[in-house]
Amino acid sequence: PVCISRQLISLYTMAQNPNMTHLKTGELVVLPPLWIRCDGSDPEHTYWLGAEPLKAGKKITGISLYTVMCDGPTAAKSCSANLEELKLEHKMRHHSSVVMTKGFARYELIRAAAVEDTMVESESNISVDITWDPVDKILEMPPLTAAAMLNINLESGDPRSPVYQQYRELQFLLALAEGLKTGVTEWPEPLESESAVELVQEFLTGLKKELDGYCISGNTNKTEKIKSDTAAVNGSIKSVFSEREDLDFAEQLWCKMRSVSSYQELVKCFTLIIKSLEHGEIQPWIHQGSSSLLSKLIQQSYYGKMEVVSLSGITPIQMLLEIGLDKMKKDYVSFFIVKSRSCLLLQDYFISTSVDLQEQVHRVQKLHHMLEIMVSCTVLLQFKHENLFPLTQICLKYYKENPLNEKHTFQLPVRPALVKKYYQNDHPELWKVDISSGHGQKEVRTTWQVGTNPPVEHMTSNNTSLFSDSTVNGGTEERMYFITVAKCSQVPFT
Repeated sequence: PVCISRQLISLYTMAQNPNMTHLKTGELVVLPPLWIRCDGSDPEHTYWLGAEPLKAGKKITGISLYTVMCDGPTAAKSCSANLEELKLEHKMRHHSSVVMTKGFARYELIRAAAVEDTMVESESNISVDITWDPVDKILEMPPLTAAAMLNINLESGDPRSPVYQQYRELQFLLALAEGLKTGVTEWPEPLESESAVELVQEFLTGLKKELDGYCISGNTNKTEKIKSDTAAVNGSIKSVFSEREDLDFAEQLWCKMRSVSSYQELVKCFTLIIKSLEHGEIQPWIHQGSSSLLSKLIQQSYYGKMEVVSLSGITPIQMLLEIGLDKMKKDYVSFFIVKSRSCLLLQDYFISTSVDLQEQVHRVQKLHHMLEIMVSCTVLLQFKHENLFPLTQICLKYYKENPLNEKHTFQLPVRPALVKKYYQNDHPELWKVDISSGHGQKEVRTTWQVGTNPPVEHMTSNNTSLFSDSTVNGGTEERMYFITVAKCSQVPFT
């Protein structure tokens, strides 16, 4: 109850007051700030009371007292606040002649730019925080001169994502890595409808015919163009991330073998490949710099001498994992160089082969998370190079220093004009104004805030949306929201 909380605040204040010598409390010790959670049962709906000592060096000069009140969920017609009245109340309470106002608004952008006709829930969220001063009226639209910070929190695996097929490809890579580590491989659902053995056999036969001179003139020097993983999505999205056309032999094999669904099928595929190399039926080309076992065998086949490889145990899994890693690394690097022209940090960390395979896989996961972020900002927010480049640098720097964390919020300073079209017809998720006076330790502040969610954890509510209308039994529910007012006052001891 608030009455008991106020008594505790009073006792705390007296204990900190050096003038209360009659209490005989002994040597005065500066106590930590005190915050008391209230139940909101009083008429003002108080949910927090707080007290913090004011100090000058080691001396306590006074105390700051805080009150946080919240009302809601409440109907829109109950929302009544006048900025001039709030400023006048602040001036009278603190005997101030001049006050300053500062506004803050948060808009969710991903909802405004969401892919239509989907019911998929996702933890992903893109929002923008905007701050400005002065404030002219309650709930005003932020001016274009305001400072804006984009908050990007995206998790991989959303089927709506333009790079969902790359995500599935990554999951297959992770399954191989886990199998290599534990000895037990859980084969995911195949990415292709045809069996991997059939695809590999067909591919090898085509290469053999080319070598034998049966191919159509003019096509002998062209690598097979693998169909785009994003063929199922529209053209604008497909252009964001499409299959490279410079795939070497090993990379094309990965595209065939990522539909492997059993260990036995994997062994059959590599048996066909090694037999074709040993018999000189194919002379495939590969990119320079690959250190995979298959690449070494291909290079040896050029000279007619190949070491014997036992396709047993974890060897086939490791061989497939290696060519998958090589291929996906090049895919990601190609995207980042083309879209954001960022390659320096990629070269020395994300595509390094000097670390073990498990660490390489972990770094590819980081690359994919960055890809999800860049593609989402490109497709949903229509970002161009001048915005993608600094965002890429922020992501690269974070992931070079930290482990994979898809809960992390990446922040990018932007101009409000860049994203205004995504929120100008929407209501903010959070809007507040700070009214302040004084400077330094003597600064006091009054905050008025409206938001979609309860501002305090212990305030229960069934409300799910503040400004969006919802329909029940053919009717429209009235808009509901929470209004919070936080006040501060100071008590000097000297």
